Amino acid sequence: MADPGFVDQYEVMQISPNAQPETIQRVYRLLAQLYHPDNRDTGDPAVFEQILTAYRILSDPESRAAYDVEHKLATGLKWKIFDQSSATHGIEGERRKRLGILSLLCTKRMNSPNSPTLTIVEIEQLLGCPREHLEMSLWYLSGTGQVQRGDSGRYSLTVKGFEALEEQSENQPVSQLRMLTTPVKSTTK
Repeated sequence: MADPGFVDQYEVMQISPNAQPETIQRVYRLLAQLYHPDNRDTGDPAVFEQILTAYRILSDPESRAAYDVEHKLATGLKWKIFDQSSATHGIEGERRKRLGILSLLCTKRMNSPNSPTLTIVEIEQLLGCPREHLEMSLWYLSGTGQVQRGDSGRYSLTVKGFEALEEQSENQPVSQLRMLTTPVKSTTK
């Protein structure tokens, strides 16, 4: 289980854990300018401090390497929603992917009501399903109003989506809908 005090510095910087040093520096400059306390329109001292802390950790190769170990441990749990072997093929596969996405977003909303959104990268990682296999499902869920995509590119569950998930749970055993955690195998010895 993840440490509740763990701060995802990559999330603070709004970048991928695979980001290159140049990307970290460029994003830092943009965010620092946006949230600097001297900026009358968008300045926010608390957010600026978080960004500065994240930048200091991620821009230094040694501190980033140490942080990456901690990050991997804290975020190393995968959410398994459906049987991966049959999840990506045909109409049934699409239905199961949609159910997986709705389940993820519902769980995220229940566990983090103040931040109930996930990025496509997070959905991809948590479901263990490539983005290309999720696009049709996200298109359908967005088009039917079950999921909405915000300006930041993050997805969230709508009331329609919650109702669809409830309806689906009436037709399926609860064990197929609940979120299971599976630790990622460590490569260190």
